[in-house]
Amino acid sequence: MKLAIINDYQDLAREAADWSSLPNTVETDVYARRVENDEAAVLLAPYDIIVTAREETLFNRVLVDQLPNLKLLVTHGQRNAALNMAALAARQVTVCGTGYGFPIATVELTWGLILSLLKFIPQEDRAIREGRWGEHLPLGLSGRTLGVVGLGTLGGGVARVGKAFDMDVIAWSQNLTQERCDELGAELVSKDALFQRADIVSVHLILGERSRGAVGAREIGLMKPTALLINTARGAIVDEDALIDALQTGKIAGAGLDVYDQEPLPADHALRTLANTVLMPHVGGRTRENFIARYRDSLEDVQAWLDGNPIRILQ
Repeated sequence: MKLAIINDYQDLAREAADWSSLPNTVETDVYARRVENDEAAVLLAPYDIIVTAREETLFNRVLVDQLPNLKLLVTHGQRNAALNMAALAARQVTVCGTGYGFPIATVELTWGLILSLLKFIPQEDRAIREGRWGEHLPLGLSGRTLGVVGLGTLGGGVARVGKAFDMDVIAWSQNLTQERCDELGAELVSKDALFQRADIVSVHLILGERSRGAVGAREIGLMKPTALLINTARGAIVDEDALIDALQTGKIAGAGLDVYDQEPLPADHALRTLANTVLMPHVGGRTRENFIARYRDSLEDVQAWLDGNPIRILQ
């Protein structure tokens, strides 16, 4: 039986978990790089078990149908938009997930993006290295309004930090309750009110049919010209073309982004040219601690499946 661990571009799988503890009948290969779809069918065809990170290689129907030996697919986390679950079910492939590790990592990155924009951290770092000094006047957080779109685990964490910075926190999502807002000291407002009032809008919705494009040209058009938009959720939730237009024309002051419509972001993408953005390569939940925890869970998944008692089954 053959096992492939793919997209381990930080080369942590071997350090995190003892794959040699699997039976001698399992041959394990680790690919410490991103496996692109144009090579995936040939590379992965021999494998019975594949462990993948989240939203890297696209396991669409075309690829799944070219993996004749695949019996178990393990993905980091509990959701992976890169997996065609219907195609995997049709092939009777067991799909297992892992725990998320430490979800606060995305909250930390969100505030890193906010502070980088408000304090002009990338610009001042560059200026100092180039021999200049004090080119921007940083902005403060106290008394400003933080608008949180989606007040779940991550949005709630962002809201708590906002309160600690003495910000006014307002929130909206389709199913958000007054009880949840009271728990976090946030004000429940309408969608339009959030975009109109917030100095910083931070997006924390789960991508689905209802949330796709939820932050569109109309919502961005309601924002203050001094406002910032932060997206550490999923690229497709925000209309990227409308956001680029708003950034280019000064309709909003800036954006901090960790997610995009296309990842990796193309080399000639307009966002790469904008000075009023801080860009990260979709690393919100991808801390060293999280990857180690997920690889350990992945090993447990494989062991349990081999023993005939699969765990963390997604389907």
